[in-house]
Amino acid sequence: MTMRLSAPFGTRIKRDTRVFFSFNGTRLNGFEGDTVASALLAADVQLMSRSFKYHRPRLGLTFAGDDAATLVTIDHRANCFADTEILCQAMEVTSQNHLGSLGHDLGAAIGLLARFLPVGFYYKAFYRPKGIWELWAKFFRRSAGLGRINPSKQKVVPRTKRYLHVDHLVVGGGYHGMRAALDIANDGKSVLLVEQDPVLGGSLLYSRIDPEGVVAGRLAQELIGQIETNNNIEVMTTAHCNGWYADHYVPILQGHNLFRIRASGVTLATGSLEQPAVFRNNDLPGVMLGSGVQRLVHLYGVKAGHRAVIIAGNDEAYGLALDLLDADIEVAAIIELRAEPVKSGTRSALMESVVERGVRIITGAEPHAAVARRGHLSAIQLRGQTSREVHVAQYEPLETIECDLLCSSVGFLPQYQIPCQAGARLRFDEEDNCFTLDGLPPGFQLAGSITGKWGLDELAPDPNHSWPIFPHPQGKEFVDQDEDLQIVDIVNAVADGFTHVQLVKRYSTVGMGPSQGRHSALATAKITAAANRTTIDETGVTTARPPLRAEPLAVSAGEVFFPARLSSMHEAHSKLGAQFLHAGTWYRPACYPRPGEDRIACIEREVISVRRNVGMIDLSTLGGIDIRGPDASELLNRLYTGGFKGLAIGKSKYALMCNEAGVVIDDGVAARLAETHFYVTATTTGVENVYRQMLKWNVQWQLDVDITNVTGAYCVVNLAGPKSKEVLARLTTTDLDEDAFPYLGVREGEVAGIPARLLRVGFVGELGYEIHVPQTFGRHLWEALAAVGARFDIAPFGVEAQRLLRLEKGHIIIGQDTDAMTHLRELEMSWAVSRKKPFFIGDRTTAEIDTTRMTRRLAGFTVESANRMDVPQESHLVLEGDRMAGRVTSAAYSPTLDKIVGLAYVPATSAEGDTITIRVDHGHGLQATLCELPFYDPQTERQRVPDISVAVIEETLAERTSLISGSRSDLENGVVIVDRTLSDRCGIRGRTAASWLESLSMLVPDKPNRAQVQKDGTLLARLSVGEFLFLGSSNYLGSHPDGADSNYSLPRADSHAWLVVSGAHSRELLQAVCSIDLRPRSFLDGDVAQTLMFGISVILIQSEGIFHLCADITSSQYLYDALGESINSMSI
Repeated sequence: MTMRLSAPFGTRIKRDTRVFFSFNGTRLNGFEGDTVASALLAADVQLMSRSFKYHRPRLGLTFAGDDAATLVTIDHRANCFADTEILCQAMEVTSQNHLGSLGHDLGAAIGLLARFLPVGFYYKAFYRPKGIWELWAKFFRRSAGLGRINPSKQKVVPRTKRYLHVDHLVVGGGYHGMRAALDIANDGKSVLLVEQDPVLGGSLLYSRIDPEGVVAGRLAQELIGQIETNNNIEVMTTAHCNGWYADHYVPILQGHNLFRIRASGVTLATGSLEQPAVFRNNDLPGVMLGSGVQRLVHLYGVKAGHRAVIIAGNDEAYGLALDLLDADIEVAAIIELRAEPVKSGTRSALMESVVERGVRIITGAEPHAAVARRGHLSAIQLRGQTSREVHVAQYEPLETIECDLLCSSVGFLPQYQIPCQAGARLRFDEEDNCFTLDGLPPGFQLAGSITGKWGLDELAPDPNHSWPIFPHPQGKEFVDQDEDLQIVDIVNAVADGFTHVQLVKRYSTVGMGPSQGRHSALATAKITAAANRTTIDETGVTTARPPLRAEPLAVSAGEVFFPARLSSMHEAHSKLGAQFLHAGTWYRPACYPRPGEDRIACIEREVISVRRNVGMIDLSTLGGIDIRGPDASELLNRLYTGGFKGLAIGKSKYALMCNEAGVVIDDGVAARLAETHFYVTATTTGVENVYRQMLKWNVQWQLDVDITNVTGAYCVVNLAGPKSKEVLARLTTTDLDEDAFPYLGVREGEVAGIPARLLRVGFVGELGYEIHVPQTFGRHLWEALAAVGARFDIAPFGVEAQRLLRLEKGHIIIGQDTDAMTHLRELEMSWAVSRKKPFFIGDRTTAEIDTTRMTRRLAGFTVESANRMDVPQESHLVLEGDRMAGRVTSAAYSPTLDKIVGLAYVPATSAEGDTITIRVDHGHGLQATLCELPFYDPQTERQRVPDISVAVIEETLAERTSLISGSRSDLENGVVIVDRTLSDRCGIRGRTAASWLESLSMLVPDKPNRAQVQKDGTLLARLSVGEFLFLGSSNYLGSHPDGADSNYSLPRADSHAWLVVSGAHSRELLQAVCSIDLRPRSFLDGDVAQTLMFGISVILIQSEGIFHLCADITSSQYLYDALGESINSMSI
C-alpha cells in the first residue's frame, strides 16, 4: 500500500524521477528529493529500527535527524539518520541493532527481564564472585552501540577543511534567521546564512500559522527572493553549526566538508525543538511529534497514517489537525490538556477552524497508554486528568480510541546548546512556563523562538504545557527513547543519591544517546525537580558540549596532511631506483636495489662498497641550527653535556643533549665557525624539539644570542670510505691533509664550484666528509660527486646501510637505542659530560644518578652465526632464566665481520664475555655473547687520511635547481601559480638592521608584518622588529658588513621557496586554506602574514594584488601540489 500524497503536497520531491533502492534486501522506490525515511514510509514500511536496550520496535519521532529511531546503515555506513539522508539510486539500506530479522528480533526477549535491569544496574552487580566482570564485560561491549562497521566496505571519501571570515554569521534559515540576515546585510555587512535543510524557509515550509495555510509559504518565498538578490548574503544549506568557541569561532559541517568560520558577530535563529509527551508505550511506531508529521506531509507528500489522534498542549496542535484533514487523514479526536483555550471567546483562529470542520475535542482527559497490535500503534487509552506527580496510583479510566497515528504537540524547548557553549545561562520562567537565555557574550544575538518568545512578532511565550508527563503504574513511559529510560529510572537515580541533574545524566545515561538530550532534557529536568521537590530553574538541564551533532572523525581530521619534505637530490635518488622510507616528514632513500636484488643483499652490497671503496649518502634531513651572538658558546655550554667555551674555531665536537630528568633526548655535532658563530646539527626527527628547547631556555636565560633553524637551507652529502679523499680532492681546493684538516675539523671553501662547509666526521667508521652546500645546489653536488667518483667505484648508500655501518662501529641512534628513561650512565657515555662547567640541563639529576645503583646498561653482543634468519629484531627480549632482563635495540648481520652484531639493554651486573639469551620469534632462545664496543676498528685506524696528492682539480659549472616541477596556469579557474624559487632573495636579521637599511636609502616598513616595494621593484618585508626579507634582489649584500653591528644575513634564497599566486580567484583560493582573514578590507596591500597552510609555515605577502608565498624549500613541491589540489576541489 502506498502512503504517497498527490501534489501540492511534497514540495521537495520531483515526481518525474524515480529512485530505486533496497531496504533489508527488498527493492523499493521513491522520488528524487526524498529522504530514506520518507521513501520508506511512502512504501508503507512501518518498522525502521530497534531500540538500544530493550530492542523495542521503532519508526521515527521527529523526522528531522533528531532521534535514534531512524538510524540505519546505508551503503555500509553505520548509524546514518534515514530522515536526513537524501535518497540515491541503488542505495542499500539495512536496519540495525537486532538479532535475527527486524520484524522478529530475538533481542526483544530482554524486555522480559526489565525488572531486573534497573537504572545503574551495571554499577551494582557483576562484581561477585571475583573475576565475573570480565565475562559480563564482553557481553556489554557486544551490546553497546547500534550499527556495525565493516572496515572492508568503507569508502574513502575526500574530506576537506576550509576557512571563512565574515562580518556576521546567522545560523538558522527560518523566518527570523532570514529577517536578521537581511537587516544586517542592508547595513553593508557581509553575512553568511547557514541552514541545516536543503533550502531556506525553516518551519515556514511545513507549519501552519493561519487557518487557510497560505501565510507561511508566502512569507518564505518573499524572504528567499530578497536574500537571493542581496549581494552581501552568502547562503550555505545542508550545513550544521556544530559548536561555538572563543572569539566567535564556529565550525560548520556541510557534507564531508568542515568550514572554520570566524565572524565579528553571531546571530542564532535555530528555533526550538518540539518535545514529546511522556506516557506508557509512547515509543511505539505510529507515535510521532506533530512537527514530524507535518514535515512528512508538506515536504515529502507522505501520509504517516490513516486515522489520527492528537494530544494538544498548545495551539500548534490545531494547525496540525487542519494539515491532517487537508491530507485526507481522519482526525478521530484531539485530547486537549488545557482548560482555558476551549472556553467560549478564548479560542484561537486555528481552533475555531478545527471546530467548524467537526473534529471532536476531548477535555478533562490525558493519555494513559498507547496500545500496540503487531508492533504498531492501534489505539490510545485515555484516563481522567491526574495530579502532577512522578507516581500515579489511582486514576479514572475513560475511553479507548482506535488510531494508527498518534501526534503530540505539547511544548517546545529552545535550542539552548550553542548559546550555553558561548556562556549563556538557561533560566526557566515559571509564570510563562518556558526557558529563556541570558548572559550572552558581546556580539552574540538570538532571534526567534530560541529567545523563549513565540510567533512572527516574538511576543507570545513558548506554547508549552507545564506537565506533559503521565506516569503509569506499569511503567514503560519513555523519557529518553535513545536509551530506553523510563520515568522510574530518573526517579530511582535521584533516590540513589544522584540528586543533581548532571549526576542523574551520568548515572542513568539520559541524554547521552544520538539525540544528545534534545527530546529528553526538558522532561528529565521536570522529573528531577519533582523528585527533589525543587524548581525547574534550580534544577536546570544537562550540559551540551560540542560537537552538537554526530561528526565523523574523518571530517574532524579533514585532509591527511603529510608535509612531505624532499631534498634537492630526491629526483636523482628516484632515477637510481631508491626505495624510500619516512623519517618524520622526510623521504629518505632506504637503499638502492639493483634489478633482481633483494633488500638484504642490496644493503650488504652498499656496506661493503663503503668499507672497500667510497660511498655517498644524502644527509640533508639532518637538523641544522645556526647560533650567533656573544653568548653563543655559553648557550651551548648550558644546553649540552660537553664543554664548548674552549672549542677552537674550525673545530667541531660531539653534542649530547639531556632534559631536566637527565634523559638523553638528542645528539649531533657543534661546529665553531667564528668566535660568536656556531653551526649545530641534530637528529632528523629531533631537530624541531631541539630548536624549541633552545628558544624556551633562552627566554629564561636572556642570553645575547640569535637562534635560527636552517635545516632546509642546506643540502648535505656524507662522502665516506677509504677513497673518499681521492674523490673530494678532485672537486675542491681545500687542503684535505691530516694536519690541515684533522678529524672533527670544520672548513669552508668550494666543492664543485659551490660554496660549501666541510665537516670531518666518522659516524660510519670510515674516513668521511660531510659536505654542506646551499639547498638549490644539491643536485649539482650529487651529480658532480657521482661523475668524479665513478673511477673509484663510488656508490650511493641508503639509511639502512648507514645504520648497519654505525652499528659495526658501536654508535647509538637516539630514539632507537634509547628510550624515555635512558640516561648517560646506562649508555656508558660519561665521557661526553664536562664536569668543569657549573651547569647544564640535567646536570643535577645526572649527578644523583651517578651515585645510585644502576639496574641496566646498553651493551654490545655478537652471535657467531652468518644465518640472516637468526638476527634478533628490535625489542626482542633478553631473558635471565624466565625473567625479562632487557631488550634488543639494534641488531643485524655484519658482512664486514661475518657475524651478527647488536646492542641490547642487559643487567648492569653483566660483563663482557657473559652469555645472554634472546627470545626471538616463536619463542626460540638465541645465545649471544656480550663484548666490548666498537665491533669494528677499535683503534680508529680507518679514520686516518691517506697520503695522496691530486694534481688536477676538475672544474664544474655550478647550477641551481628548484625543487618544484613546473608552474600552474589555470585560466579557467582564474588562478596562476608561478615558481620563483631561483629568483634573487635574501634575509637580514639584527638589532640595528632597520637603521642600517635606512642608511642605504631603503624604504623600510615602519612595523612588523608589513612590506614595501623599493625603487628598483624589490619587495622588502619586515617579519619582526629586527628581521627583514628581500624578494627580487640580493645586490645590497655587497655593501653589508656581515656580522658587524650584530646584523647578519640569512640564507633565505636556499631555505625558502618563493611562489607567486595571482589571478581573479587567488584570494579565494588562499582564504580557503589559510586561517588568516584575507578579505580585501582586512588584508591590505603590503600586509604580511606568517601563518600555516597545509600544515607548514608560510610567509604570505600581498603586493599590488599579487600574493607571494615563502615556505620551507624542502616542502615546496608539497605546497605547490596541495594548492593545485585545492583549486580542483573548490571548483573556483
